[in-house]
Amino acid sequence: MNLVLSTRIAEGFLSKEERILALPELARIAREAGYASLCMRASQVGIASSKTEVAEARRVLDEHGLRVNMISGDFNIVYNNDQGPACLRNIGPYLDLAEALGAPFIRVCIRTEGDLAAAQNASAAAAARGITLLHQCHVQSRFETVEQIIDSLETIDRENFGLIFEAANLEECRQSYGTETIRRLAPWIRNVYLQNQRLTPNGAITLDTWTHGPTTFDIIPITNETGIDFPSVFNGLREVGYDGPVTVHQSAPSEDPATIALAARETADYLTGLWSPG
Repeated sequence: MNLVLSTRIAEGFLSKEERILALPELARIAREAGYASLCMRASQVGIASSKTEVAEARRVLDEHGLRVNMISGDFNIVYNNDQGPACLRNIGPYLDLAEALGAPFIRVCIRTEGDLAAAQNASAAAAARGITLLHQCHVQSRFETVEQIIDSLETIDRENFGLIFEAANLEECRQSYGTETIRRLAPWIRNVYLQNQRLTPNGAITLDTWTHGPTTFDIIPITNETGIDFPSVFNGLREVGYDGPVTVHQSAPSEDPATIALAARETADYLTGLWSPG
């Protein structure tokens, strides 16, 4: 399994712009826990970072034997707000960053039908550099429901534009995320995000969805089996022959580095066991 650790683990759930750990410490944690790559977010390195900062980040990762699997180059993309799709209309800086970090994938944002043509144009520019653009299953986007996802991807219709499969956002929109859904989305799945939650009326987090309204839930560790059915997700991925990256996309359990390191290691061990049962 190509196990990736998102730098999301060094952010609080609602503080995506502030990092809890500096990159050298996060890289050490990732390598010691058995991850091969990082999923880079703008809290660590983004398009607003200087060339010196990007070069230093690449040096740190090389020193720890880590690759970058994907970049999310600005905060608007990860917040999935109205400014998020701007990346599609000025994709050059994101391509430059991906190349500098050696990342094959760039996460982008699509919210309206008008963004689909921009996604086609951005894909053409990315293809010229051998880079693939990806969109996550995400609330408040054209990737909320399975039908919307398929319609959007069929409209874009570019070989280097694919999907980040993510069960939690599908669940928040009351969508199935099991084997049948994975079968339908398999032609486009290029990355898999894993984060865990338990839907509950009294949850600490409330997110609004366009298709279902407000959804309330608690964030729980990926190793907690009372939330997302990860064995079902992995069964579906194995059935369709998926062999791409599997990314731990969980926010920090606390601001304590030792606790973050333990969560990274326990999650890696748990997922490795699920991927290769017995």
